[in-house]
Amino acid sequence: MKRVMLLILTNLAILVVASIVMSILGVNTKSMGGLLIFAAMFGFGGSFISLKISKWMAKKTMGCEVIASPRDETERWLVDTVARQAEQSGIKMPEVAIYNSGEMNAFATGPSKDNALVAVSTGLLYGMEKGEIEAVLAHEVSHVANGDMVTLTLIQGVVNTFVIFAARAIAQVIDNFVASDDEEGEGMGFFAYMAVVFVLDMILGILASTIVAYFSRIREFKADEGAARLVGKDKMIAALERLRQGPATGEMPAQMSAFGINGKKSMAELLMSHPPLEKRIEALRNQ
Repeated sequence: MKRVMLLILTNLAILVVASIVMSILGVNTKSMGGLLIFAAMFGFGGSFISLKISKWMAKKTMGCEVIASPRDETERWLVDTVARQAEQSGIKMPEVAIYNSGEMNAFATGPSKDNALVAVSTGLLYGMEKGEIEAVLAHEVSHVANGDMVTLTLIQGVVNTFVIFAARAIAQVIDNFVASDDEEGEGMGFFAYMAVVFVLDMILGILASTIVAYFSRIREFKADEGAARLVGKDKMIAALERLRQGPATGEMPAQMSAFGINGKKSMAELLMSHPPLEKRIEALRNQ
């Protein structure tokens, strides 16, 4: 729901500016073609801006401390392990960082395979065995090697475009219907129109979130498979088992959680960015 609300608030905040830009460009948003251009620019634009600044946002929001020069054996091992896995995966060395959190978690982010960040929490670093940490790192490196950040950005852009276009297209149909029954032909009026758009954004946003979450869960299974190839199936299963048993004392922001090793819990699996740990373990055992 946080993603949905963020989408809605972003739409409302940028709508006026976007409308001015479209007017300057001479695009008529009252036509379906103009509305589609508006929706695509808005939907994909926000997604790609988020991707472009994803590393910077991760460092700021999570308080990540990038390991520029290892200070001890633990940090040296961490950097060397990621370097080895990155070489095996055919990608450039990601930045490696540690962030302070009691939650056992890690994530990968960045605008491309060759410009990425892999970060681990202190809870994971000091709460897991080395073999388990190695598997978690392999999972995150696999996310980078698979291009998951770009893939999910494209998917998010498509569903954002759908939500923006469909909500306003339906609102225009309702407005035209009201206008046809109105002797003065004025329709709903601006505020009523915006209220309808707001409700439609919320409803369609929930549907869009289930689509993004579905593809995110698929990418998690793929990253688990990639980690199993890099370090062995047993280590990956052991890491997931430890995550299932360990405490979760904090939560990542929504923009980071999609690439965390340990996803947020949800009452509805349809809205989960990660499959349940039990299903991930079962999938690995059945390989």
